Amino acid sequence: MPAYHSQFTTAPQVVGNMALLPIRTQFKGPAPRDSSEQDIVDEALLFFKANVFFRNYEIKSEADRTLIYLTLYITECLKKLQKAKSKNEGLKEMQSLAISKFSIPGEGQFPLNAMYSKPANRQEEDTMRAYIQQLRQETGARLVEKVFDPETDKPSKWWMCFAKRKFMDKSLSGPGQ
Repeated sequence: MPAYHSQFTTAPQVVGNMALLPIRTQFKGPAPRDSSEQDIVDEALLFFKANVFFRNYEIKSEADRTLIYLTLYITECLKKLQKAKSKNEGLKEMQSLAISKFSIPGEGQFPLNAMYSKPANRQEEDTMRAYIQQLRQETGARLVEKVFDPETDKPSKWWMCFAKRKFMDKSLSGPGQ
């Protein structure tokens, strides 16, 4: 069975070689606002449980690079949410993770430098960093809504069981974190 790929094959804008796609968000950033039913964040959350089992992933478009980053970020989020006891605590964890220091393609600590090209100039680098931060904020907020049961205010074991999985044997955090 092949991995799921993004349906957004034509990106309105590309930063490095990563698609800068419109998203439905309340967070500020360079991504255009979207009002459609499904955006790249929804797609990443929908395909996460299936894609996380793959060791290899064939990139078919720039949007797939965005999907890969989001899949790895969802894994990091689930690791943080394991410690959260309630939805409010989970939201705080996600917000702090989203705005914490992170590396982008071209920097030494970025785990997928072989698949991503570094930004061409300083302006593109700033745009990529702002876009990734906007994606991180929106993904964390939507993930909390999916993971926490509104009745019990506890995390779903059907989501938390994926916290230890590594997509493509990669992790956005360093070893031991």
